[in-house]
Amino acid sequence: MDRVHLSRLVVFRAVADCGSFRGAADRLAIAPSAVSQAVALLEEGLGVRLLARTTRRTRPTEEGARLLERVAPLLDALSEAMAEVAERPEVPSGPLRITMPLLAADEVVMRRLPDFCARYPEIELEVRTSDRFEDIVESGCDAGLRLGESLEADMIAVRASGPRRGVIVGAPAYFARHPAPQVPRDLAQHRCIRRRFDSGRIYRWELEKDGRALSVDVTGPLILPQQELIRHAALKGLGLAFVFEDVVEEDLRAGRLIAVMQDWCPPFDGFYIYYPSRRQMRPALRAFIDFFRV
Repeated sequence: MDRVHLSRLVVFRAVADCGSFRGAADRLAIAPSAVSQAVALLEEGLGVRLLARTTRRTRPTEEGARLLERVAPLLDALSEAMAEVAERPEVPSGPLRITMPLLAADEVVMRRLPDFCARYPEIELEVRTSDRFEDIVESGCDAGLRLGESLEADMIAVRASGPRRGVIVGAPAYFARHPAPQVPRDLAQHRCIRRRFDSGRIYRWELEKDGRALSVDVTGPLILPQQELIRHAALKGLGLAFVFEDVVEEDLRAGRLIAVMQDWCPPFDGFYIYYPSRRQMRPALRAFIDFFRV
């Protein structure tokens, strides 16, 4: 196979991963017209249609999917081999893209980032924050951080934090006006500060006691996008908040917030680094995993 066919296969794979010609052009840093031409020439050379184009998304045809199944592992292996050659084995280097929610960036990565950068000065780390569960292959990331309960079965997962626990909290001023809830049904009588994720979904409070799990659709006049903003709203007495215990640890000790219904808030799996199964791993990613794993 000559290098022209190889480059066209790389472009075809990028279009299939991104679901669009524009997305593939952005990933490969080439013009959209060059993407279209490469795919057209590949289809012409093979004599089959590889992509089905719609107004919303571009997907592989049956023939395209069969081709991808065969060539994707080879392209991955070639890319990894070239990256390993480019990197000095004793000094991990080069770009490394990791996706994670903002909370994971704050609590897992940023706290230890100075030490990581000092140890691996030749790694160019890019942190992308999003509450969406990103397909790391499609998004062009090397790995991601997510709560263990959110991980897909085909991902390799390495623990990056200890267990976490959510707590329901309110300010003393709020409880001066409202009786503290004792059981989940009491939450219907309270002003609860809700959270909307990047996906548009509003979080349902996940509670559990004695093996009985509940997903409670609370109500309240305030919806915010991040736990830190929810914490500030709770401190001002605007309602009950359901946040990670670590976020309000100092507030609980100082009495600025009071935890309620603690028997309905057991610990759960913490954050994991997840990445797709590969026969080889770039030294930069291995360095990140080994540094942040617990």
